[in-house]
Amino acid sequence: MNDVVICGIGMTSFGKFLEKGLKQLGNEAIMKALDDAGVPKEAIQAAYVGNAVAGVVTGQELIRGQVILRSIGMGGIPIFNIENACASSSSALHLASVAIQAGLYDCVLVLGVEKMTHEDRTVTFKAFEGGVDVEEMKYLIEASSMSHSIFMDVYARKAREYMNRTGVTKKHLAMVASKNHTNGSKNPFAQRSKPITIEEVLNDRIIVDPFTRYMCSPISDGAAAVVLCSAKYAKQLTNKPIYVAASVILSGKEHSFGEPSVIEETGRAAYQVASAGPEEIDVFEVHDAAASAELMAYEELGLCKFGEAGKLIEEKITYINGKKPVNPSGGLEAKGHPIGATGLGQICELVTQIRGTAGSKQVQNVKMALAQNAGGMFGLENAVAAVTILKK
Repeated sequence: MNDVVICGIGMTSFGKFLEKGLKQLGNEAIMKALDDAGVPKEAIQAAYVGNAVAGVVTGQELIRGQVILRSIGMGGIPIFNIENACASSSSALHLASVAIQAGLYDCVLVLGVEKMTHEDRTVTFKAFEGGVDVEEMKYLIEASSMSHSIFMDVYARKAREYMNRTGVTKKHLAMVASKNHTNGSKNPFAQRSKPITIEEVLNDRIIVDPFTRYMCSPISDGAAAVVLCSAKYAKQLTNKPIYVAASVILSGKEHSFGEPSVIEETGRAAYQVASAGPEEIDVFEVHDAAASAELMAYEELGLCKFGEAGKLIEEKITYINGKKPVNPSGGLEAKGHPIGATGLGQICELVTQIRGTAGSKQVQNVKMALAQNAGGMFGLENAVAAVTILKK
């Protein structure tokens, strides 16, 4: 089985760009990744394109990847379109990695791209509704005020149950949000680039109890791209390879209270594939669509025991200068959450961390890094979870 190496990365800023479409966003990320890898377009043997809601928001269905790549003269290769909720681009990375491992290709492009903003905000909020079981959760969809994403209602319910069970408070959520916005202020690609204090988070307007606005990820447009190569091919391009040590994706399922969540199960499987544990991971990027999700991820990924996430954030263990830094990019709350691009956005951040080129948000001596991405909801369980581990 061939080892998989990340040879190039590229991303746009994440933000609200009403004037930019899928082509412009995707092409910017692609060209940056090709330039970073030092390969021409002609070297790409296949492309895997992750996107979630362009069909609803822009009307572009069925051939999104072909449309984007054709606009910069790329064609005549297999192009695969992958839709898997907020884990769409992580899923694209996974499938591309499997293809290289199997020996099908030596040089592959992976793109995650999303266009979420629309002049009519209800179009954007309607797109989110497709990320739940529309029959099972019909009552929630019909009750929606169209003032925020339906996912914030689901995350809020899950957060309230979690807080009642563990003693986590609204201040703990604010500490996570403040940390991530401070990190985001150091990230030139972040949508929210202003540091926010704990008090400012707590005093901001309520979206849905217990969340204030800064505890929630914003609506975002953006794209991120990666050039993946076989280890043999990568020797032509770099003498400092970054390996995909594990890429695991699992779907959610019904489970009883106390049984592992899909994120916990995916994390365990990824650690096993990488022959590593949480103690060996130097930096984490996790799916903090809401601040509570980051605290839960601490426990699900083994950074602490269950019920101790509040203590972890209180002791600043997960700050950039802490023992287990989480979301130095600013996370989804500050960097932004263009859902089809979010997973690869995490990967781009972790590659810069391993390279030592992350600037003022650099974590020291990074040798191994983990990205946790999730998407969709069945009740209070994610429909899909992805964990990717990178190493020098």
